[in-house]
Amino acid sequence: MSEKTLTRMDLSEAVFREVGLSRNESALLVESVLQHMSEALASGEMVKISSFGTFSVRDKTARVGRNPKTGDEVPISPRRVLTFRPSHLMKDRVAAGSKK
Repeated sequence: MSEKTLTRMDLSEAVFREVGLSRNESALLVESVLQHMSEALASGEMVKISSFGTFSVRDKTARVGRNPKTGDEVPISPRRVLTFRPSHLMKDRVAAGSKK
């Protein structure tokens, strides 16, 4: 499996090459899209990107966990977590990419 990570800079560089905006405008566009997604998720909305997947926020209730080293029970407080569910097309792309 590859150790390469796609960064904001990589995304803005791709927008620069493929769309033709300036590098600065490309970076601003990527930042704007990520900001809109972050704000929507923070307010509890789902973010669905066709052919990619769906980001959503789930509320998890309080529960009792266990420390794996000591076996002691530890209370886990309620929290909100971000989840991602890939689309079937994305799942197929990932599966096809892993068969080399």
